[in-house]
Amino acid sequence: MVEQASSSAAQLAAGPDGAPMGWRLALRRAAGRLAALAAIAVLSGCASAPPVASLERSVAHAPRPDGLLAAEESRILAQEGLGQSGFVLLEANQEALDWRLAIVDAARHSLDLQYYVWFGDDVGTLLMLRVIDAADRGVRVRILFDDLNTMLRDMAHVELRDGFLASISRHPNIEIRVFNPWRDRSLPGRLIDLAVEFGRLNRRMHNKQMIVDNRVAIIGGRNIADEYFGLNRDFNFHDLDVLGVGPVARQASAVFDRYWNSGWVGTIPAVAGVAAPLTVASRQAEVARLLSKPGLQRAVATRGARQQLFASLPDRLAGGSSSTHADAPTPAQEHRNQVSSALRALMGTARRELLITNAYIIPDPEFIDELSQLSARGVTVRILTNSLSSHDVPAVNSHYQQWRIPILKTGSLLYELRADPMMRSTVVEIPPTRANCVGLHTKALVVDREVAFVGSMNLDPRSEFLNTEMGVVIRSARLAGELARRMDRDMGGENSWKVSLDPGGNLRWRSDAGQLDDQPARNALQWVENFMFRFFPSDLY
Repeated sequence: MVEQASSSAAQLAAGPDGAPMGWRLALRRAAGRLAALAAIAVLSGCASAPPVASLERSVAHAPRPDGLLAAEESRILAQEGLGQSGFVLLEANQEALDWRLAIVDAARHSLDLQYYVWFGDDVGTLLMLRVIDAADRGVRVRILFDDLNTMLRDMAHVELRDGFLASISRHPNIEIRVFNPWRDRSLPGRLIDLAVEFGRLNRRMHNKQMIVDNRVAIIGGRNIADEYFGLNRDFNFHDLDVLGVGPVARQASAVFDRYWNSGWVGTIPAVAGVAAPLTVASRQAEVARLLSKPGLQRAVATRGARQQLFASLPDRLAGGSSSTHADAPTPAQEHRNQVSSALRALMGTARRELLITNAYIIPDPEFIDELSQLSARGVTVRILTNSLSSHDVPAVNSHYQQWRIPILKTGSLLYELRADPMMRSTVVEIPPTRANCVGLHTKALVVDREVAFVGSMNLDPRSEFLNTEMGVVIRSARLAGELARRMDRDMGGENSWKVSLDPGGNLRWRSDAGQLDDQPARNALQWVENFMFRFFPSDLY
């Protein structure tokens, strides 16, 4: 029976059985992949058009003189010059959450949010309630989700999710759209859709960004869920975003508008019995319930701390120029996505050093050839990715592992994150949260400590050819140098395994924890998954 949208946000956030979020996350990922694999047998191989109606076109508001950080943008213009923006890396999960809440709470005119995953867990619910508060103040809110996992906490809440979002979209200042929507939104209907239209549904919007008043943007790799902000008791991510003030926000808005007005975007359908949006009193009660949790008490900064965030910003902003890249919403037939092409072109400009941190790497011969060319020119290449032990998707590791030796033979240095890195206490987790393990979710690159890339794109076939991605290239020696120093730290033995070949050509893993003759793993199940997924297509992951 369809649950009614009058259910509280607390009902949305709660799972049906109280199981740890890590189990639900694992089940969601496993279910999605198994359904995809089952669908392969009946594929037609073509990507049909999504089932969407023509929607009213809208574009980002022009920045107003009284918009958020307008004075700071003027200062950047005077100090750095025309076209320059100011940037701050958001690496620590605590700070990444603080800044999102801070700019949403301070929004005055417009708020645009574009995300691949936004779960209905503690962080997702809290941020959504703050977004509704902004709309209550008169802020125009546009929210664009990918429709694969929109607001899910677990598969039992598919119908509740749609009802909750439909109720929010009734707010006069909020509009919600979804990318590449399902025809039948029930769980059985989704499985049928997947079998019949796999070619279309296999293309997902992997972009992550939020833009406030068309002056401030956060772009990067984080989805909206507990594990991306150090608050999951089972598994937390080491991730990265960048906050930008200035023209970079207009670049991000252009990306948002392109998707928002595309033919691949639809609306949440009407749901029977949908109530009006949650009252102010009920939302305040839900926020109070969330903030009674020890982890969120520590995670959510007080109003005074938020004021300090803004007060310290001028000294922290690194000036630089930017170019924001995004793939077309409509799939390009038989061509690499635009972000992938831009990123690989940027790699080729390295003269001295190339640093890559990327969570999910499944190379191809062309990538190996590019690394060889860089090495032949005397460029030092260092790469950090997940180890099997730190992976949340062992299927990726099962296709990556065959490329370790080819990567090392190019002369590149290869590192894999430990599941127990030292920096977890300062960067990843928010006390008192202490998860079972840490995984890498960052997608970043630094060229010659002068140019940096931060975005959503993995170095794998799905990101290169199937999903849409976005990211920002920032030309700022100060920002690039800071990011490079953080990469140096992450590649150290207290945080990562250095992978190498011994004289006999065998792989070895060495860190401060010692040396291993085989890849590290958390448990036997990872070994089983690593073996099984070798036999399935790599572009599913």
